[in-house]
Amino acid sequence: MFADRHDAGVRLAERLAGLITDENVVVLGLPRGGVPVAFEVARTLGAPLDVIVVRKLGVPFQPELGFGAVGEGGVRVINSDVVRMAHLTHAEMDVVEERERVEVERRARRFRDDHRPIDLVGRTVILVDDGIATGGTAQAACQVARARGAGRVILAVPVGAQDTVERMRADADEVVCLQTPADMLAIGFWYEDFAQTSDEQVVTLLQRAAEARASTLGHPGGTGSGGTGQGGG
Repeated sequence: MFADRHDAGVRLAERLAGLITDENVVVLGLPRGGVPVAFEVARTLGAPLDVIVVRKLGVPFQPELGFGAVGEGGVRVINSDVVRMAHLTHAEMDVVEERERVEVERRARRFRDDHRPIDLVGRTVILVDDGIATGGTAQAACQVARARGAGRVILAVPVGAQDTVERMRADADEVVCLQTPADMLAIGFWYEDFAQTSDEQVVTLLQRAAEARASTLGHPGGTGSGGTGQGGG
């Protein structure tokens, strides 16, 4: 078990530090619970930290089944096989997409204020969450990261259901998971403290990461070129 998300992030960072040799790395946390874990990973690797704001597009009569995903900047990924299987009409898809796109934009504004997302083109992207059960959101994040031009996608989580982790290897170039129980039960079961992460905590961690990186790179002002929301790195 992990004491909390900080502990999980430290332990996950230790594993990743021995695997990552590419310097052109960006760490992306899935809000909200993935951000405290991602913060520790980014700090250990000396990489910029950002969030990846995605929303799964759920089939109207079976929301847990995703027919695609949307992300910032108008990114849209559609699984045509699911669309055909569920016999979805364009009108049905449009209703779901409009609702989820509004939520993507709301969350992005809340977490980043007026900062731009970090450019992912050609970079190694480490997607971090506090755990994966069904993997729907993680899968959407992988798809959106690729659509934004990521050169390599690594999914990194402290704990994940064994079958889901294996399935995610089809979406990510590499999956790093510290614990893969066959009987997952729930993500929170693997944490002594699994208190909900607030929007305010996410914003604070992003600011701290940007300020720390700016200081390391010698950029005054806390949001240097490789920091959160500054389009480059």
